[in-house]
Amino acid sequence: MNAVLRILILAVALWAGHPAAAAEPPNPGGVRALTLKAAALVEAQGLDAAREAFLADGEFKHGEIYVNVIDTNGTWLIYPPHPRNAGKSVLNVKDANGKLLVREIVATALDKGEGWVEYHWLNPATNRIQPKQTFVKHVPARGVIVYIGLYR
Repeated sequence: MNAVLRILILAVALWAGHPAAAAEPPNPGGVRALTLKAAALVEAQGLDAAREAFLADGEFKHGEIYVNVIDTNGTWLIYPPHPRNAGKSVLNVKDANGKLLVREIVATALDKGEGWVEYHWLNPATNRIQPKQTFVKHVPARGVIVYIGLYR
């Protein structure tokens, strides 16, 4: 085996062990699973402990993925892109097509316990309005709704 081929094999092996190599693009199944895990964390440890985990880069916040938490009145409790917006009512926020998306998020959570909500939102990575789907999970014991969105 020549030296170039050995170096190439070594480089591929090292890169395969790198965290970026294991990272897969976000997908609906992964978003649903992460939302359920985030909701379980809120239920078990409370909002303050969850806030710390949700605002830090890592499992719950990476790339376009981050955990939102609102109360059942549509007030943001945790919003990682702009933490200073905590406490702000977003109940009447509309998407690019005029859909009252937070009202639908709240209705889905309260009526079904969990489910998907679709809308159109500005993707900060592309600076374009894109379809987005969000998985919503109600945490009745804490009076909150946890959700994560995914651009399509």
